Amino acid sequence: MIIKLKIFIILVSFAIACQAQEFIKIDNLTDLNSYSKKDNVKVKLKPGNYQIDNAESIRFMRFTGNNSHYNLNGCRFMVDTKLFSRTDLKKSDDGNSMYCAIEISGNNVVMEGLYIETYGGQPGRQSKNKIFNIVGEDVTLKNVELRTAGSSPWGYGYLYGLGGGDVRKMNGIRVGYPAKNVKLIGCKVHARAMGHSIFLQGAENTLIEDCHIDGLLRTTDAILAETSGYGFDKNFYAGKGGYIEGTTVAEDGKILPGEIISLSEDGIRMYPEYNGHPTKNTTVKNCTVFQMRRGICTGLSTSGDKVINCQVRDCVAAGFNVGNNDTLINCSANAKYSEALCVPYKSAENAYVELEILDSRNGMANNLLAAINGTGHHVILKTSNPAFIPDSFNIELSTLTGYAFYQRSGVHATNIKLDNQTDCKVLLLPGTENETIQSKGAVKAIKN
Repeated sequence: MIIKLKIFIILVSFAIACQAQEFIKIDNLTDLNSYSKKDNVKVKLKPGNYQIDNAESIRFMRFTGNNSHYNLNGCRFMVDTKLFSRTDLKKSDDGNSMYCAIEISGNNVVMEGLYIETYGGQPGRQSKNKIFNIVGEDVTLKNVELRTAGSSPWGYGYLYGLGGGDVRKMNGIRVGYPAKNVKLIGCKVHARAMGHSIFLQGAENTLIEDCHIDGLLRTTDAILAETSGYGFDKNFYAGKGGYIEGTTVAEDGKILPGEIISLSEDGIRMYPEYNGHPTKNTTVKNCTVFQMRRGICTGLSTSGDKVINCQVRDCVAAGFNVGNNDTLINCSANAKYSEALCVPYKSAENAYVELEILDSRNGMANNLLAAINGTGHHVILKTSNPAFIPDSFNIELSTLTGYAFYQRSGVHATNIKLDNQTDCKVLLLPGTENETIQSKGAVKAIKN
């Protein structure tokens, strides 16, 4: 028996040793590019700094091989932003003209451990620029860290538009059709450019877990204090007037004092579809988003997404943007600069929300805690400290306030079940019908 046990231990040890030796060790990007096109390889790149300052196509590095594993722990890729404006690079055959630093189109691919950032500050030719484009099936991006830079005009967020004109963006990670079963695990995005950090277009069954996203905020007072630059040259007029992505400017477009902007766009965002292929069944779990435009936006995908144990803080358009059949479990957000929860869409049905309100004091340009439109939602709001919510804040049903502004008209809130365990006031605006309200705070029906 002892001999058999020894033999077993030796065989297991040998198998583990063989598995550890499976990785092919390389020390340059030329070899990595070569292996990126092969199937069934396990490649480990030597830790160190690597510069990407030349490319053959608008997808600078393409990982097309299947069933492969790339260990990039300790590796730092520096991507020259001038590549995003090169007109001589080969176009892609997928009908999408986007530029990106790394594309993974192979199936069953694991990439882990990479730190990647753009440098040079030169804006690209378009607003679709991004660091990662993932379109393969069963791809896992693990413990990858990004820092985005290279957008224009930098420092004004969305005040001059979301694309076109002078606006050039640099996005983080795109997961797009025909991607299925993609996992983003333990990834970080430091947004230092205008653009989304993580976004989905036509992807199915995506898991985003243990990811962290942070951006930068700026007050309009700081913009108005400029003595040169893009805003100064525009005489501090934005691209349009009124409400712009969480920030209010004058109707004639003049930038107002006392407002705040995010210098980037959304933290985690689902687009409804890509070329007719719907975005479906996304799970976001144990993630944090800090100082973005919207924190986590599942509201535009209609299949019903799950957000579990996530925290959003200091976003300027909405913390959680929720829509049709979405489920939020054990999530938290503050409302310093925008509503913690926005269910803005009049067509959205049957969302379920459990949300804890974090400290929302000492903010600016906001007095809305939650906006709820649509039909059949069940919303539970609570807080660990009643003082976290200023007395001026409201919860509004059938509203055009905050990000619900984009509904324009005809909003309603019907068959809503609201359990407000906070002292915040609840306003039932015209269009609210068949509501079931439990509230510690006062409830007031507003008539036409």
